[in-house]
Amino acid sequence: MAVAPFITDTFLLQNKFAEELYFNYAEKQPIIDYHNHLPPAEIAQNRVFENISQVWIAGDHYKWRAMRTYGINEKYITGNAPDEEKFAAWAKTVPHTLRNPLFHWTQLELKRYFGIDDYLNEGNSHEVYSAINQKLQQPDYSTQGLLSRMNVQMLCTTEDPTDTLEHHKQLATGSFTTKVSTAFRPDKAILIDSDTYNDYIAQLEKASGTAINTFKDLKDALLQRMDFFHENGCRISDHGLNQLPFAAFTDSEVNAVFEKKRSGKSISPNEAEQFKTALLLFLCEEYANRKWVQQFHLGALRNNNVRMHRLLGPDTGWDSIGDYPQAATLSKFLDALDTKDKLAKTILYNLNPADNELFATMVGNFNDGSLRGKVQYGSGWWFLDQKDGIIRQINALSNMGLLSTFVGMLTDSRSFLSFPRHEYFRRVLCNLLGQEMDSGELPQDVAWVGNMVSDICYRNAKQYFEI
Repeated sequence: MAVAPFITDTFLLQNKFAEELYFNYAEKQPIIDYHNHLPPAEIAQNRVFENISQVWIAGDHYKWRAMRTYGINEKYITGNAPDEEKFAAWAKTVPHTLRNPLFHWTQLELKRYFGIDDYLNEGNSHEVYSAINQKLQQPDYSTQGLLSRMNVQMLCTTEDPTDTLEHHKQLATGSFTTKVSTAFRPDKAILIDSDTYNDYIAQLEKASGTAINTFKDLKDALLQRMDFFHENGCRISDHGLNQLPFAAFTDSEVNAVFEKKRSGKSISPNEAEQFKTALLLFLCEEYANRKWVQQFHLGALRNNNVRMHRLLGPDTGWDSIGDYPQAATLSKFLDALDTKDKLAKTILYNLNPADNELFATMVGNFNDGSLRGKVQYGSGWWFLDQKDGIIRQINALSNMGLLSTFVGMLTDSRSFLSFPRHEYFRRVLCNLLGQEMDSGELPQDVAWVGNMVSDICYRNAKQYFEI
């Protein structure tokens, strides 16, 4: 017996208030996706994908982890199997993802982009693969077409300081109506304890045209790259760190640490912490000078499987939630900037859900009334961007701060088919508020609550990022 589709108009909306909030105040809001990892070259070139595996499975480590767990051989994940066989392996896995957010996302993406209601499985894999591939050859299914289809008004990719930004330049002068910006991500310049640090500094020397022999040289090189990014429309920075560093330092100590590293000598953990603190404080003061938004993604424990990291490299699905202490150094770091009145607009994201209330209360320490929602508790990130994680983040922010000033969802994705996650978030948000309206915990005033929904889904981000 055929099973009826469950991605209906009322998916996740469990009462009339939730429906009114979603359809009247959330559904049609444009998308501002202010942090993702989409390749700008593919947007600028308006790539047309040969098949669904290239746009949907390649690079998606969420799917890869699920496939490995189900027992799919790596040949059909990141290996050399033909694309249709990789799609078939994913289709075989999908029915076994029940209660994993991948099940919801898969069916949402099939329906929203391709009009497919059928449940993907091993039996219909070839039929679905062929039907989607035919659509992908149409002009409105190119990378730019896919973004336009989802009403994406603005998106922000993430680039290293050495990037040429050539594709962003191309997009800035082209006819594509979605604004494509960049975020400055200088982690490789900060992580001095990396084995490849000196190799990276050589790349930065080339990009900046600066010989980098001292700590001052390093700062000058990064300033040059920040100016270049700013000239090309960048107004956002991003950092992915275990935790924010904070160690006492002097300029002479930091310069000695840098020169020690450049000479090939090993440095101690405390020396590394001193250097990271000094450089990151310098960068953050410069963000404030330029009126950029700074983002900190904190708490990932990366590259746990050494054997597979050696074979496949980073960002291939071997990362997890870390349990780093966050509060003390986070507080001291933000306070050091605030003391100088150099704390830029800031978004903090935690990966460990045990830190939800910690982060939600920390942002309140530095909201000084100068800007609406100046310091933000960011949306559920990575392992926390599913229904439960979204609700827990919303509840922590509501209890400890003001949900009404929240800048909302982002994809943090490498996939052009990930934008229904904004719909997913909006439905979860509207249902949560609708349930509380129905129970009498919130006023049964749809316009009042709906106005906040529109703010969270779109208007707050538009104001915050000055779009």
